[in-house]
Amino acid sequence: MFDENDLDLHRFWEAYELIKKQSYDIDHITEEKLINWAISWLVEGLWDKHSEFMTKQEVQKFNEVLSWDFEWIWAVVDKHPLWILIDRVIKWSPALEYGIRNGDIIISANDNKLKDIDLIEAIWFIKWPAGTEVNLEVLREWDLLKIKVIRDKIVLPSVDGKILEETNYWYIAINIFWEDTADEFSKQLSELKETDGLIIDLRENGGWYLISAIEILSNLVEDGKLLVTTKHKNVLATDSYESNNFGVAYDKPIVILINENSASASEITAWALHDYKLAILVGTQSYWKGSVQQAYDLENGNSIKLTIAKWFTPKDKNIDAEWITPDIHVDFKKEDFANNFDRQLDTAKQTLSKFIELKDFDKTIESLKKEEH
Repeated sequence: MFDENDLDLHRFWEAYELIKKQSYDIDHITEEKLINWAISWLVEGLWDKHSEFMTKQEVQKFNEVLSWDFEWIWAVVDKHPLWILIDRVIKWSPALEYGIRNGDIIISANDNKLKDIDLIEAIWFIKWPAGTEVNLEVLREWDLLKIKVIRDKIVLPSVDGKILEETNYWYIAINIFWEDTADEFSKQLSELKETDGLIIDLRENGGWYLISAIEILSNLVEDGKLLVTTKHKNVLATDSYESNNFGVAYDKPIVILINENSASASEITAWALHDYKLAILVGTQSYWKGSVQQAYDLENGNSIKLTIAKWFTPKDKNIDAEWITPDIHVDFKKEDFANNFDRQLDTAKQTLSKFIELKDFDKTIESLKKEEH
């Protein structure tokens, strides 16, 4: 720990003055940019991928993404060492419809080369009004593809439910934990009374509102049971969230689908139901994001986002220290995309069928793993 009165910045200022006097390129770099870089590296020194320094322009972009009020291909992008990486394709998005996949690398957009340019600038080339097209040059593994996407503004339902064909299983996809998600989920539960089991799809769900996850879990976990603990640096600020209901609304077998983009509130939901052996997990390892961030405004409209707390499961597992490993691991095969076959959902149905048959969490997992071999 350090005190600001004890912090010796002599070496910093010594280096700064040396750069100003001797660097050949210093005249081409503004003082503001130099200071911003210094602050950015200071934050990166925390080795926390969720803490970051943002300039005024980046803050504006971040707030725009939070509002979901823009039109483009609808995919979460990140900076690749050279180009632009598709981190996550959003459900019902133009990107998904036209064949963009997680892990794709965008090299150009409408002949604008994206190599070595700022992420926000790259997004500018991809983002334009709904109904217009963007021609993307995409690197996928070792294949170079040309994909045309029609931009659009989508309305993403936070909850979508249905009876799965040829089953008596109710399927609920929770796409985001938004303000009204818990209410939408509760409405779905009224349809579940006569079903044999439930599949909750949390794939591609990046989380958001903790309270929505707590309210959803309160429909499924016995009243008074611990759901998640938020631990702060100041132990006196630690919060514990418990199930709060007048009787479990649904108590039949549950299977949860997760993947590498299931994060935050999705992981809280999956971990809690798994810790109480109420749900079997199917899919791939989760995103591994169990922390709380808060943005602090700086001068000139800049901002620092810092991790201020971390989440722990009912069994006191640090969600931010380890991802969720599903009970039944299922990867997609190359032909699944061409055949429009959801292998993970198909496995979830088989898992639920076995769970209903055996009526035992551990025996079901053991039986399914034996069948794999």
